[in-house]
Amino acid sequence: MDTATWLPVAWYFVIGFGVLMYVLLDGFVLGLGILAPFAEDGDQLDNMMNTAAPIWDGNETWLVLGGTGLLAAFPKAYAILLSALYLPVLMMLIALIFRGVAFEFRFKARRARRFWGGAFAMGSMVAAFAQGLILGALVEGMPLEEGKYLGGAFDWFSPFSMLTGAAVLFGYALLGACWLILKTGGPLQRVARSLTRPLVLVVVVFMGLVSAWLPFLDSQIMARWFEGGNFWWLAPVPLLALVNAFLLWRAVMREGRDVAPFLLTLTFFVLGFIGLVIGIWPNIIPPSLSIWEASSPPSSQTFTLVGLVVLLPIILGYTAWSYSVFRGKVQADAGYH
Repeated sequence: MDTATWLPVAWYFVIGFGVLMYVLLDGFVLGLGILAPFAEDGDQLDNMMNTAAPIWDGNETWLVLGGTGLLAAFPKAYAILLSALYLPVLMMLIALIFRGVAFEFRFKARRARRFWGGAFAMGSMVAAFAQGLILGALVEGMPLEEGKYLGGAFDWFSPFSMLTGAAVLFGYALLGACWLILKTGGPLQRVARSLTRPLVLVVVVFMGLVSAWLPFLDSQIMARWFEGGNFWWLAPVPLLALVNAFLLWRAVMREGRDVAPFLLTLTFFVLGFIGLVIGIWPNIIPPSLSIWEASSPPSSQTFTLVGLVVLLPIILGYTAWSYSVFRGKVQADAGYH
């Protein structure tokens, strides 16, 4: 197999891994912002934010990795995505910046703490919803001709993308609630548990609605599942998702199980991501732009892959080290600012 064949495949999975890591790690921080309005007072919101304060900055490294990898390995796909999704991408980036500013400013402010708390919540909600819009528009497919985008500036706006936007928002909220169960105790953990139970039901319903809609999309995302008997060897993915949902419900219904809800929610996201990759492959932009058509020259991909081989272990090591250092419960009177 020559480099022109396997390098795009390698980069496809590298970018997918970076995006998945971002969703898993920054998703619960966005979830904390989404759940901020449910904090009973300012001190409880302090405790919520302090659970993520030592590690949240590094989580966005994975978003940078995914974006720069897409530019380096698949420049045609990068250009199409920015042309088609310029507005929701801009919305997401502004919201992420606003969230980051609010996160830091709230700990320093005196009279404006309530304002910055609200800004943290709003930035998190808008960023999560925008990411769902981007996902929905990508899954729905884009009008392409000879590798060029033919749609308008608002083609991403559709009922399906609104649905995926809401689904991602509630999914992140569930991640945030389970993170609070893992990292806190006392009244805040009780608040998190009370929010987790309805969120599990809402997320399962949204996943069912999105899955039921997929067969009717022009991008034919579901086609691979039923081609040539594929369903029989792909069936474990949806079956595992159903089992995972059942185990998650049991875990959140039982007091004293602090680790299982968070791990099972992460698994829920991983299974959903695997199902998405199976449906899209080998296209990088549905319905017709494949990874080989969108790839940069093998020399460019090889050059950037060398840098990735050096950087990726460092990023993984730092991430594992930081989460290890700050493991355990965060007390209500703890602070990192």
